[in-house]
Amino acid sequence: MTEPEVATKAPESDAMEDTKAETTESVIPGDTPVAQGSSSLGAHCVTDRPTPFGQGPSGEMTQLGGIDVYISKPSDYPHIPSKLLLLLTGATGLHSDNNQLQADKFAKEGYLVVMPDMFNNDPLPGTATYEEEKDPSYIEQLKMRLADTAKSFAIDMWLARQTPEKVLPIILKVVEAAKDDFADAVANGGGIYSVGYCFGGRMTLLLAGEKPDTVLWGQAVKDEEAGVVKKGPYIKAGAIAHATAVSRDDFTGTKSPLAFVCVENDQLFDEEVRGHGEKYLKENNIECEFKTYSGVPHGFGVYGEYEDTKIKVAQAEAFDQMLAWLNAH
Repeated sequence: MTEPEVATKAPESDAMEDTKAETTESVIPGDTPVAQGSSSLGAHCVTDRPTPFGQGPSGEMTQLGGIDVYISKPSDYPHIPSKLLLLLTGATGLHSDNNQLQADKFAKEGYLVVMPDMFNNDPLPGTATYEEEKDPSYIEQLKMRLADTAKSFAIDMWLARQTPEKVLPIILKVVEAAKDDFADAVANGGGIYSVGYCFGGRMTLLLAGEKPDTVLWGQAVKDEEAGVVKKGPYIKAGAIAHATAVSRDDFTGTKSPLAFVCVENDQLFDEEVRGHGEKYLKENNIECEFKTYSGVPHGFGVYGEYEDTKIKVAQAEAFDQMLAWLNAH
């Protein structure tokens, strides 16, 4: 295992500076909530950390199943067998340099990484591919530092559109196409692996379960004798870093082994939900691992620079934890 690259310095990004006066104090060490009244996403879910100087993505943008994807391959693929890894991002999405660099890090460890645009050209306002002309009111609100409630509304409205019924079918289109285009990697790994960060963490959890079609497609597919048809799991194993928007019910039906990177006192993946999930998995004999990192912000596991040495070290440890879990399964 190679030593993961970590940050060397951490000037605050302009976006983070612009929102400092508008946010309220968070109970998450080193983090701030996006806006007062919005607890669904944290600042680290929607704003990239500074990208390390001189570094850039090495993969390629293409399409699988009609969906935009970023693909990063090991340098010796296909001459040396690889395994297919699905990387599901937070709200910063497909075009974030940091997310692409995160994919490249796993590719350097031997995984063929596919990172889909889960939001299907509906990016979060303010992120890389959001176009001002689509809805200038949001951008003007951010530029003029208007009320926290306005920003919270913009984010919450976007998040309300990103339901499992909308997002999972997009992911599954990519999965089915990847099975054809990269059949060798799927066969070599005995299935598809997944890592999920923040919003993508919940999607990885859902992909690890056997779920009714009501979850995947928004409608029940019933058999007169068997009742509601269930499908999944879609992944062989998964690793989840600081998940957001997870409910107790999301753990129901989990079948695939899962590792969790958790943050102490994380209001976005609170103790009650996390405790229920750990208990459920263990009672149902699902192999799992929960590791808590203290003194770090929610979102710390995503590639990017930090000034605080403790956060840099924890980021490297979290990557190693996730990588070790994937390698062991």
